[in-house]
Amino acid sequence: MDDPKAPTSAASDPKKPPGANKYVLRCTILASMNSILLGYDIGVMSGSVVLIKEYLGITYVQVQFLVGILNVCSLIGSLASGKTSDLIGRRYTVVVAAATFLIGALLMGLAPSYPYLVAGRVVAGIGVGYSLMIAPLYTAEIAPASVRGMLTSLPEFFIVAGILLGYVCNYALAGLPERFNWRLMLGMAGVPAVGLGSSVIFMPESPRWLVMKGRIEEAKRVLLKTSRDEEEAESRLQEINQAALDDANLASSKGRSGHAVWREFLHPSPALRRILITAIGMNFFMQASGNDAVIIYTPEVFRAAGIHNKKKLFGINVIMGCTKAAFVMVSALFLDRFGRRPLLLLGSVGMACSLAALGLGSTFLEHAGSKPVWAMVVSIVAVCADVSFFSIGLGPITWVYSSEVFPLRLRAQGTALAISVNRLMSGAVSMSFLSVSNRITFGGTFFVLCGVMVVASLFFYCFLPETKGKTLEEMGALFEDKREEGDEPKAKEMTQL
Repeated sequence: MDDPKAPTSAASDPKKPPGANKYVLRCTILASMNSILLGYDIGVMSGSVVLIKEYLGITYVQVQFLVGILNVCSLIGSLASGKTSDLIGRRYTVVVAAATFLIGALLMGLAPSYPYLVAGRVVAGIGVGYSLMIAPLYTAEIAPASVRGMLTSLPEFFIVAGILLGYVCNYALAGLPERFNWRLMLGMAGVPAVGLGSSVIFMPESPRWLVMKGRIEEAKRVLLKTSRDEEEAESRLQEINQAALDDANLASSKGRSGHAVWREFLHPSPALRRILITAIGMNFFMQASGNDAVIIYTPEVFRAAGIHNKKKLFGINVIMGCTKAAFVMVSALFLDRFGRRPLLLLGSVGMACSLAALGLGSTFLEHAGSKPVWAMVVSIVAVCADVSFFSIGLGPITWVYSSEVFPLRLRAQGTALAISVNRLMSGAVSMSFLSVSNRITFGGTFFVLCGVMVVASLFFYCFLPETKGKTLEEMGALFEDKREEGDEPKAKEMTQL
């Protein structure tokens, strides 16, 4: 590990905002890699579910249930993760996430029948819920404000990396005997889980959690390692300490203990209400966009379009995964330069256009007897465009926003609440996508999703302030209505964000 007091070139430039040193980057990468667990499951299920359906002879309703139950049960992990991470710390919540997912992966890989397979996905889903909450939360609490956007978007990069890894496994293992191929695809998810659980020994605890627990000296040691110099570490410690005191005083004045923070969500202040609307709204639209379902059921869409060769189907998935991975890196690199709002609006509008094109192409393929090549090309390009625009906007920025907008005393459980909505919507969409498509066709479903993204774009434009460059302790001011305090000039400035 780096010497925490070692000077850096950035320290000599007082005008340069604090960046991420190698130690911070290492820690955030280790934490963010938890998201590989969800990504791998999404990617590998898109192919293995085709093989499972043939091997076990299950119906499309059972397929939907098998796919969606993981997302529904991840709701349990998401809700429990807030309390868990406040009790045992952010680091050890990473271990809980990895261990739970490992058990689920082993159950899926060894499942002798459909009920056992469902049981494995239930357990794995709980682990996914833990990992989705803790990765962006830990990163947001340890990263300097100037690069927090890039670092907090890393979980989405690792989700995409996991999806691509799942696609590659599908392609590589599809030729094995039917009784082995899908078992290996699902069981291999246990390998990254072991590595992620072990990585915790290289990660420090979150300094904000340490301050919340009164362990000030330990927090200072972590901040020395994650800051440019001792002066910056002291400044960050004072900000965190003051924010923790303010939160404690506010909770005390309202007669609420730290063990009853959920009551604040039921009777929120105006600022907290705006934070909840923003964070929950983003997570709702992230999954209402149908991105996970499009990724998982792409082989079904193209089988309906006339492509039946498994290698070709899985090959299209690999192309889509590579495209998605490239664009999530573009978002990570420019998130702190251009801000959250511009990239989010670009991605949302782009998804609406892509889904409209996908609906058009799918409609022609479903109703034209000759399966025109141009419609197939349009559909493949539109799928790649849809997941790419998702990777520019909603994908990474949802994790960034969810983890940075809540005040310290509410951050863990607030993030958990927002991600629980995310998981619930993901499960609802995954478990209904094929049924809805059978009723209104794939083309009709994509047109509906296009309409959802139009509404989402309007929501983001109206409700989301820009958070670029703000420290976590400054976030509350963005959501306050200054007009309530008679501060008209600042209110005008707020509306421009």
